[in-house]
Amino acid sequence: MSLLNQYFSVFVQGFGHTLLASIIALIGSLVLGTLFAIMQVSSSKAGRIIGNIYVQVFRNIPLLIITLFLYLAVAKVIKMTGFVVGTVGLTLYTSAFIAESVRAGILSIEAGQMEGARSNGLTFNQAMRVIILPQAFKVAIPSLGNQFINLVKNSSILAFVGGLDLMYQGNLVAASSFDTFTTYIIIGVFYLVITMPLSYYVQHLETKLKKKA
Repeated sequence: MSLLNQYFSVFVQGFGHTLLASIIALIGSLVLGTLFAIMQVSSSKAGRIIGNIYVQVFRNIPLLIITLFLYLAVAKVIKMTGFVVGTVGLTLYTSAFIAESVRAGILSIEAGQMEGARSNGLTFNQAMRVIILPQAFKVAIPSLGNQFINLVKNSSILAFVGGLDLMYQGNLVAASSFDTFTTYIIIGVFYLVITMPLSYYVQHLETKLKKKA
């Protein structure tokens, strides 16, 4: 534990960046993913095409490739720090998986509910927002929870672009202390500090909703 005491501030700094990137990417990917899920099930052919292309492209390209493309190409045109690049890449990648989870939730809702809402004067967007999505999110909670946990773990991608995250700082500690084993054990524990409470919360929420059903 002398290593932890010696480099505690470095680990904490990396932990803070990892937590911040995860929160930003979580919110961003949930918003984007929901938007593209709605587009995939919309009555607009153009909307369905755009939604499907987005999901298929970002689901089938490795996160590392997406992030490096942003860092080596896009960031040369639009100035972005490594932290921003990594967070944006993480958001784009995760949103594609969230879109599939939300879409599956939407499709699980009886079609008659949408038809009934439309016949009562609601627009597609109003019906989706007020009636369909609240139910779809309940159905999708287990899948969304897994995606959010994966997002936290995938945030280590920031280390490849100088994002100052936990893995990046850990690499610096390992290089300077020559104690690689202990360093990465400590990093693993810090990740568990984020993922374990999130995992338990998702399980609790899922159980609570089942009891209400």
